[in-house]
Amino acid sequence: HIAPIPHLASLVIGALALVLAFFAFIPLLGWANWVIVPFAVVGLALGAMSNSTSGRNLNIVVIVIGVVRLMLGGGII
Repeated sequence: HIAPIPHLASLVIGALALVLAFFAFIPLLGWANWVIVPFAVVGLALGAMSNSTSGRNLNIVVIVIGVVRLMLGGGII
């Protein structure tokens, strides 16, 4: 039996990263995705250790959003 702590931590990290990712869509704040994507990868790792898939899936969505935003902005803007 695995404790629900990794699941809850994954959800909290994913929700926080998603909110920050929306702010990173503002022009000239795209560089923030360089911090948000690794943060979401940590959440993804915690979600992978959990029995539930919701935290893992949330972090995958945040990673995809951050990577697409980095590609659109050329990695900086």
